[in-house]
Amino acid sequence: MPSQLSYPGVYVEEIPSGVRTIGGVATSICGFIGWAPKGSTRRAELVLSFSDYERKFGGLSHAKSLLSYAVYHFFLNGGQQAYVLRIVDGDAKQASVTLGGIEFKASSEGQWASDYQVHVKNAGERFGLEVQRFRADGKDLPVAVAVEVFEGLSVNPNDARFAQTVINEESSFLTLDGIPPDATAPPTGDGQLEGGEDGAPLLPGSDEFRDGLVDKISKAFDRVDLFNLLAVPGEADAGVLGPLEGYCLTRRAMLVADTLDKNFEQTIAGQGPETGLTGDNAKNAALYYPWVKASDPLQENRLRAFPPSGFVAGIMARTDATRGVWKAPAGIDASITGAMSLTEVLTDAENGRLNIRGVNCLRRFPVYGNVVWGARTLQGNDELGSEWKYVPVRRTALYIEESLFRGLKWVVFEPNDEPLWAQIRLNVGAFLNDLFRQGAFQGRTPREAYFVKCDKDTTIQNDINRGIVNIHVGFAPLKPAEFVVLKLQQMAGQIQV
Repeated sequence: MPSQLSYPGVYVEEIPSGVRTIGGVATSICGFIGWAPKGSTRRAELVLSFSDYERKFGGLSHAKSLLSYAVYHFFLNGGQQAYVLRIVDGDAKQASVTLGGIEFKASSEGQWASDYQVHVKNAGERFGLEVQRFRADGKDLPVAVAVEVFEGLSVNPNDARFAQTVINEESSFLTLDGIPPDATAPPTGDGQLEGGEDGAPLLPGSDEFRDGLVDKISKAFDRVDLFNLLAVPGEADAGVLGPLEGYCLTRRAMLVADTLDKNFEQTIAGQGPETGLTGDNAKNAALYYPWVKASDPLQENRLRAFPPSGFVAGIMARTDATRGVWKAPAGIDASITGAMSLTEVLTDAENGRLNIRGVNCLRRFPVYGNVVWGARTLQGNDELGSEWKYVPVRRTALYIEESLFRGLKWVVFEPNDEPLWAQIRLNVGAFLNDLFRQGAFQGRTPREAYFVKCDKDTTIQNDINRGIVNIHVGFAPLKPAEFVVLKLQQMAGQIQV
């Protein structure tokens, strides 16, 4: 009702409808972890294309960096967004240069910074700064080209353009740990960044690579708002992948894991990580075998074996975009772009022995080429009988959980009574009905496909007294047609009886 009715006439009041649209979250943002010669080692960086990765992490700059190849294969197969965390060993160093008593450091460790110099231009009490990159001109002579420019900087900490604050917040190439208190005059001149070291390439499977890896990943990705897939290309140790399964469970993400680059006999003999990844957390992980042979641009495009996780993560993203997260990222449509062959060409019988153990196989067929031919989680072993046996079922549940988790925050601190419960049923029901119309659930009608329950039966008075509202949501998942059985028989002729 209007706050005051004072004069005879018509009063207009807008009444809230109670509809709060719940939007579905992204489903295929992939986190990648590995060694690279360039890039941030303190946080996971968002990359939106392989060109973006080249700018931030150096691209395919080192043959031993499985990370760079995996990101390349991810975008090649349909990936759209990725977060990349670079790890380095203890011998990696930042390049630096000192001008006017102020030490300018490269933004991250590595020799990449030796291609850059710092050029300072004075203008009274303030100064301008350029980060310049050396490039070859037509005569193969080094020419400094500005890649970043900062104007009006000051060495005064009380100034709004204090150099340390501006550079640390805005520069992609430099950091300033501090400006000496006695630095009252702007720096002058220019100088090349020197002393940067890449350190030894950290390779999956080595002790140096695994040292503190889980802690590094959790610290970096805790700051990432949303990711759905996680891959450590080439890492196949259950001691590392096990904790990552648990981390993915807390973040509602799926771990896309690689087996060792072994032949079938070695894999079936239990030399893969699947034998140590069978706990409750295994519902948030999927394992793929064998490795993929693709051309290597750094080796004159000769064939080389690569871990499948980058390819598969890209195929998941492509399938999500074209069919939905409820469609299994496998089948004849799940072709592996860029794959020339596989390290092991499996037979149907070999595929069957691995499939029942929860290992997803990559297969090569005469007509369809190289495809993903498995869609089980690591709880997909037939003996477990898990309800989370299939990758699309688990990913659909994670998608619904994350979407409702974000879309129901408005409920907090609302009056906990029937009007609120009705609004919750309306909004959650509308979200699930939209998924039903897209074909995400089983059932001919919404009643058969899902339910939303939020009333006095789910939230009793004791819950209300404790400030709790309980919402029960159920859905009938679509499970992939993993086995197609054809029954044929001959018809007997018309026999007169």
